[in-house]
Amino acid sequence: MPLDLVVVGLGYVGLPLAARACEAGLSTAGLDISDAVVAGLNAGRSHVGDVPDEVVADLVASGFRAGTDPSVIGMADTVVICVPTGLSGGEPDLAAVRSAARAVGDHLRPGMLVVLESTSHPGTTEETVRPILEERSGLAVGADFHLVFSPERIDPGNASFGVRNTPKVVGGVTPLCAKYGATFYGRFVDSVVVARGTREAELAKLLENTYRYVNIALVNEIAQFCDRVNIDVWDVLRCAGTKPFGYVPFDPGPGVGGHCIPIDPLYLASKASEEGFTFDVLNAARGVNDRMPRHVVDRSAELLRDQDKQLRDARVLLLGVTYKRDVADTRESPAFPVARELMRRGAEVVFHDPHVDSFAVDGSEISKVDGLRAGLAAADLAILLQAHAEYDTRTLSGSACPLLDTRGVVAGEHVARI
Repeated sequence: MPLDLVVVGLGYVGLPLAARACEAGLSTAGLDISDAVVAGLNAGRSHVGDVPDEVVADLVASGFRAGTDPSVIGMADTVVICVPTGLSGGEPDLAAVRSAARAVGDHLRPGMLVVLESTSHPGTTEETVRPILEERSGLAVGADFHLVFSPERIDPGNASFGVRNTPKVVGGVTPLCAKYGATFYGRFVDSVVVARGTREAELAKLLENTYRYVNIALVNEIAQFCDRVNIDVWDVLRCAGTKPFGYVPFDPGPGVGGHCIPIDPLYLASKASEEGFTFDVLNAARGVNDRMPRHVVDRSAELLRDQDKQLRDARVLLLGVTYKRDVADTRESPAFPVARELMRRGAEVVFHDPHVDSFAVDGSEISKVDGLRAGLAAADLAILLQAHAEYDTRTLSGSACPLLDTRGVVAGEHVARI
């Protein structure tokens, strides 16, 4: 049975893409290496927070099926690769992209469109994916099939912008490839932006997240300076944010988390290093952001000393261990280095998070407190790392133990802010 689309990788990027394509009437199938993910989706259960179970149930009812057999690729007019690109030993890891490309190449047929959405450094599409596809299929890009890069722009937890209304950047290996890519996304995305080529599209994605990374570092360093000279950083940010031009607000925090912001700049830096180029601003930003968890712990120690206590043997409650507000995702969360540093200094660490059932640091399970009020009552110090909507600021401000607020949302007699 022919298909309009096969999505390879059904995670936080691939599943929303498949959902939107099905909603627009495209016959769609999904491919994933996880038996559990496939079984759950086919039973109408979602593993992605932004895609509710009822949406997955509608997908299945419309004919969508997930599977682990790559032969389904051969039935598709278009294949979109949405596999993760992380780090291995601190260096970019394209193993999943290469594996997906091999699977696509083995089932590639003339006339197909292949899209890479996985974030990577400039040159990945043409220097890594293209050779694999051509070698395994015997077909030529531009003549026999079409290849484009279109960076994912998924923002977990964002109710205002999704696949449909977020402009889609498309860069093709050839102009004809780009035309096929733009036509495909034009079927279910409101706005398509055509880049000059794949490298421009790849670098555009890295620039978007590196821009955020650098500006977060700037306000993080401002926060550290303000702490040194006794200036209210949150009031500084409030005042600066009233300027209607030339200023974009960013907030400090305990560090940088998520799958994109802390990782994408490393892909950029790695590629630059290969070319003999150094991003001085990026390297400086990385140093600032990497210091923030230790700054949080230093401030925590100060608060305890004000209570004639020490970090060693103190019970410290971490509030919100996900990387982002109201999202059940702990990938690269700053809660990990904060907890690690607290434990290194001898503190007993516990946590509370309405979105997370278990939290382990370096293989050690951190105990979860059953209730917020009880957890606060039993703690020597609480650190608000993520201001989830479920956290009532009145409850937090009324805590008997000192509270370090890293998000600038709580005020009270026992509350201090970074």
